[in-house]
Amino acid sequence: MEYKNLWVYIETDEGTAKNVGYELLNPGRRMADKLGQELVAVVLGKNVAQVAKQAIAYGADKAILVEGDEYATYNTDAQTYAMVELIHKYQPSIVLYGATNNGRDVGPRVACALHTGLTADCTALDIDEQGLLASTRPAFGGNLMATISCPDHRPQMSTVRPGVFKKPVLDESRPGEIIAEDIHIPADQIRVHLLERVKEVAEAVNLEEAEIIVSGGRGLKSAENFQLVQELADAMGATVGASRAAVDAGWIPHAHQVGQTGKTVAPKIYVAVGISGAIQHLAGMSGSDTIIAINKDPDAPIFSVADYGIVGDLFEVVPALTKAILDKKA
Repeated sequence: MEYKNLWVYIETDEGTAKNVGYELLNPGRRMADKLGQELVAVVLGKNVAQVAKQAIAYGADKAILVEGDEYATYNTDAQTYAMVELIHKYQPSIVLYGATNNGRDVGPRVACALHTGLTADCTALDIDEQGLLASTRPAFGGNLMATISCPDHRPQMSTVRPGVFKKPVLDESRPGEIIAEDIHIPADQIRVHLLERVKEVAEAVNLEEAEIIVSGGRGLKSAENFQLVQELADAMGATVGASRAAVDAGWIPHAHQVGQTGKTVAPKIYVAVGISGAIQHLAGMSGSDTIIAINKDPDAPIFSVADYGIVGDLFEVVPALTKAILDKKA
């Protein structure tokens, strides 16, 4: 049985695609070309034909479109059922998912149903000399990187953190084929029903899609001092992030956490305030375009990845920086 082509699962919610699906078309395109195979976007949702068109504009050769009421909001049983049906029919060699809450749910369920492997939370992807998917992820608490392959079972599957890859360049003129599939799960197989959605703090803290992030760490010394970070972020039009130390201390909710056990981000500008730069934190933000570090310790590891470093007392530097930005705006 020949398995071929590389699939990217484009997660949708209420008709809109999550960015991570489009981001995965970037390494997907590169690896599909390396294998001489097609890159296929898989779009499940309700009224999401536009998402399938966008996926082609972002680099997919084809998009498989499955629409129905049961896919309007994420449902474990419906998404798993549809993905398993599609994979049985088309037999892709590789399937990639975003390591979102939903991607981390559906990916393993599909892998179990198909008796194949899945590498979770990857930060790098490639095709090795044998033509296998080589998925790299942090191991042992982020102290080393492990590259994992799945030689014996198909499809090969991975979940990849949002923000690890940049979205490809949009090209509305790209040709591509949209294949509509009519798949509906029997009603008695849906075990979970959505009764109500509660918008909470995580919705307001969209770190993965932020273009500018100002993060605070242990050096702030208290929850009250996070106001300095908030004021700088407001001046810059930025989102507030935090290191694990600040979250563990209870100074700020977990939704703000950047790093190994938080969000992986890749903004245009990342400002690290009072963050030493442990390897677990660096794993979550080193893909940022421009990194600015403010720390009183000249030997702090954060300076090894920073494009601009300010060695000084953050309680003097941050207010001065905020004032300078506001004065410039005025």
